[in-house]
Amino acid sequence: MNLDARINRRQHDTAELVLDEALVSPVAHVADPVGRGPTLEALLDYLDPVLDGDRPPNAYLWGPAGAGKSAVVTALFAHLQPRPSELGTIVHTARRARPGRERPQSFVYVDGRAATTDFGLYHAVLDGIVDEAVPRQGVRTDTLLSQLRDALAAVSRRVVVAVDHVGEPDTYALSALADRLDGVGDSLAWMAIGRTPPADLDCDPPEKRIEVPAYDIGTLADIVTSRAMAGLDARALTYQQSRTIAAWADGSAHNALAALFTAADRASERGRSRLDDDDILHACDTIPRPSVPLAQVLTLAPNRQRVLRALLDVEAGECSSVEQTAAAIARDVDLSAGTVKRYLYEFADDGIVERVRTDGSTSGRPPSRVETRFPTRVFRRLHDGGEPRQV
Repeated sequence: MNLDARINRRQHDTAELVLDEALVSPVAHVADPVGRGPTLEALLDYLDPVLDGDRPPNAYLWGPAGAGKSAVVTALFAHLQPRPSELGTIVHTARRARPGRERPQSFVYVDGRAATTDFGLYHAVLDGIVDEAVPRQGVRTDTLLSQLRDALAAVSRRVVVAVDHVGEPDTYALSALADRLDGVGDSLAWMAIGRTPPADLDCDPPEKRIEVPAYDIGTLADIVTSRAMAGLDARALTYQQSRTIAAWADGSAHNALAALFTAADRASERGRSRLDDDDILHACDTIPRPSVPLAQVLTLAPNRQRVLRALLDVEAGECSSVEQTAAAIARDVDLSAGTVKRYLYEFADDGIVERVRTDGSTSGRPPSRVETRFPTRVFRRLHDGGEPRQV
């Protein structure tokens, strides 16, 4: 936000604390990420050959959770989109395809949490490089792969596919992704985006590796401040409060923004136009660490999200065991207690919830209660109000 906008907002200040919920949401990405200039330059260096008609090598972009990997890649693609190269290439996000429009793009972003099958992966890539709509029904995976190969053979440009969230629960491992994309076409290069350091991967990563380090406290405080200035009342948050959030978040922008959202929601609920230090402390105390990214939770199937939402309303006296918790949830959702119980165990396997033995240990299965491992206040608001727009 520029200086004129900041001054104007103070001159037209209102008593409303939250002006735009999406702008402080940890699942929304901004057009210009803060503090990631070197990473953007490294990505531009990597993509440079494509703009000259050459195929870049495959690559691996990696860094810890909350380091801004997705934000940087999606922002770069969005900025390049209206800037065609000499070959007429633009950038396209596969999940936002518009059938029937001409799309001469060379860069395709694929959310690995959404494309978890071979069909989903090939569909996302093909949908990103052809003009016509790609059907989701009545077509086999091998047919889709054949169509993808034909489409790649027909284009004169190079195509880079960025597959995000590699190596997470229910997403492709790097070795599996390489197996699916290597050999699809000579014009295609892929960039995997994940958290695992190269030395700990299940296979040798590509030689081209781009590391995205965790944010330092100063940069993270600037991110919190910029989001607060954009989405909250101009005087809602002090810079010292931003520093407190940043120090607690320990390099993770997701956790920092979840804390900001939680604190702002709590203050707004109490009718205040500014955040108290107590709001900040409450947010930091109630958000678990490690915390599962909310974007991962929001990609779950609707039934599973409904189970998690109902879990938040289970009374304390009804959650002493998984079976008791499942029975309480089943009363509020159109699912059997057995199905809910299975979901809870699967959530635990994915780290979304944790089974905690009633004697205080974390080993074994029953008897145990269920504890959430994601920012619950933020999830409640996003689930009840619908996922906010990208900004």
